[in-house]
Amino acid sequence: MGHPTAEHTARPPGPAPRPAARSLTAANGAALRLIRGSLADNRAAALRLTWWTLLSAAPALVSGKALALAVDQGFLVDRPRTAALGLGLFALCTLGGAWASRQTYPWLAEIVEPLRDRLLRDVVTGTLHRAVTPGSGQDDCAAVAVARLTRQVEAVRDALAGQLMLLWQFVLTVAAVVTGTAVLAPAAVPLVAGPLLVALGLFAVLAPATVRRQRAAFDAEETLAGRAVETVAALRDIVACGAHEHAQREGLDAVRRHLRASRALASVSALRRLIVALGAHSPVLLVVLAAPSLLAHGMTAGEIVGVLAYVLATLEPAIRLLVQGLGASWLRLAVAAERLADAARRPDPRPDPRPALRPADGSAALSGIAFAYGPEAEPVLDGLDLSLADGDHLVVVGPSGIGKSTLADLLTGMLAPRRGQILLGGVPLDRIARHDLAHARVLLPQTPYVFAGTLRENLCYLAADTPDGVLAEAVEELGMSALAERLGGPDGRVDPAGLSSGERELVALARAYLSTARLVVLDEATAHLDAAAERQVDEAFRRRPGTVVTIAHRMSSARRADQVLLLDGGRPRVGTHRTLLAQVPFYADLMGHWRTGASEEPHPGNLHPGGGSARGASAGAGLNSPDAA
Repeated sequence: MGHPTAEHTARPPGPAPRPAARSLTAANGAALRLIRGSLADNRAAALRLTWWTLLSAAPALVSGKALALAVDQGFLVDRPRTAALGLGLFALCTLGGAWASRQTYPWLAEIVEPLRDRLLRDVVTGTLHRAVTPGSGQDDCAAVAVARLTRQVEAVRDALAGQLMLLWQFVLTVAAVVTGTAVLAPAAVPLVAGPLLVALGLFAVLAPATVRRQRAAFDAEETLAGRAVETVAALRDIVACGAHEHAQREGLDAVRRHLRASRALASVSALRRLIVALGAHSPVLLVVLAAPSLLAHGMTAGEIVGVLAYVLATLEPAIRLLVQGLGASWLRLAVAAERLADAARRPDPRPDPRPALRPADGSAALSGIAFAYGPEAEPVLDGLDLSLADGDHLVVVGPSGIGKSTLADLLTGMLAPRRGQILLGGVPLDRIARHDLAHARVLLPQTPYVFAGTLRENLCYLAADTPDGVLAEAVEELGMSALAERLGGPDGRVDPAGLSSGERELVALARAYLSTARLVVLDEATAHLDAAAERQVDEAFRRRPGTVVTIAHRMSSARRADQVLLLDGGRPRVGTHRTLLAQVPFYADLMGHWRTGASEEPHPGNLHPGGGSARGASAGAGLNSPDAA
């Protein structure tokens, strides 16, 4: 059987390792660029946000004075009306600040919601560009991409909203408290400002350690997500190879690393309580302890109460928001912004060769091809030679993970070989311009892509000027007339979620059939079609001009091929079906499993081109594929 999991084990297990330590300056720079860009794109909203934030902080300036008036000229001299007036003024200031704060939220949304949309667009665009650019570090597994598009984008959105709201409020509130204290009781300013400065200094000292642990938590989260998805996707191979204990250890190691990172982040975050106590609670203690001395130097009881009101009602909530909200929020923003900036990175496009050459036809030739996923990985393909004339039909068979999909990627230029040369239409792949290569070959991956739109837009995406007659002929040739009629004809709307797996495959197959490409590579593109529908598709592509390479899902495809390529972990074998059947015992074993596992032609009453019959599905998941051998 060779190496049934070589292709899986050779691929990188998750996101590429990042440097252990990146400078805090880089993370802060990414966050500052986001903030500047958001404010620059929405200047009117930023000005209105600033205005309403200023109004929400202004009442804090008079709150302490109002309480001092209520105590000194009301309660202490037995004037209840004056006391009520001072308390009413204090309450009115509080209500006015709350009302002004409420007005800030619509303008805050005008800034952060467009940013979220831009981030999603940039991350998706960058991920797609790296995925189709050879040598660009294609290390973004699906789980990592989803984590970036959900948790990390939302983290940036929420954190940026916190920055814009809390930073404005903190600066203006602290200014109001210090100014109000200086006007009301100048002797108390050092008691308030001193601990505040020490607390802010401690906060600045702890920030680098916190951002490192926040980054480690993000890395551990991405690694855990990637490991979980890869383990689930490879369950069949894991069970087949008896590697469940190894997979379990790797999964639990990822969980433990995530737990350690979360605990480390929680431990440094706990120190934020100390900063709140130092910056807001210690001034209260100092003012209370110094009250006799302050009274002896001419301060009144009301003024002391006013200073305490400034600290408890205004300064303490502001510091708590800074440390618990703004501090943690800024760190999350800095780390997530740095991560998303990397995810949105677009690789430099490979320059077109000069002079660029155009393939003459759909012929292909591979000589001495070797490829491995990484410099230290075991080669997936080594010493592969293959020659296809224009119009040939080749079927590639072999166990799962042996390198069939890798061959498809190499043949279409999605991957570059480590050694050897690939010719398409008599021209080396690296001498073909990107635009010409896109029109010379088409690759259908194992998961077909159908987008929302009309059926015509889906089918003619690679050939926009397809006449109606040619389109109708292709629909009939591939056996999707019933599907087209159900959708309302070529101009009917397509809901991808409303199509079965087999129907999505038919749409993708018709798209490739209508393209101008002379080389078509089908990577298990008929896996969800039953045997009769697959035969009809095979015959349609055989009548289509050009070369067809099929990564087989069923061994019966090999019977209809001009040539068969057998990959089994050893030396690749190329020949006709009859030749391989007579000369290669392993190939005969594969065909034997097919014949004994299920009949090659299911009963006509059980066929369903859209999704396959129960009998066909059983065969598709069992002994009808090389994996079963």
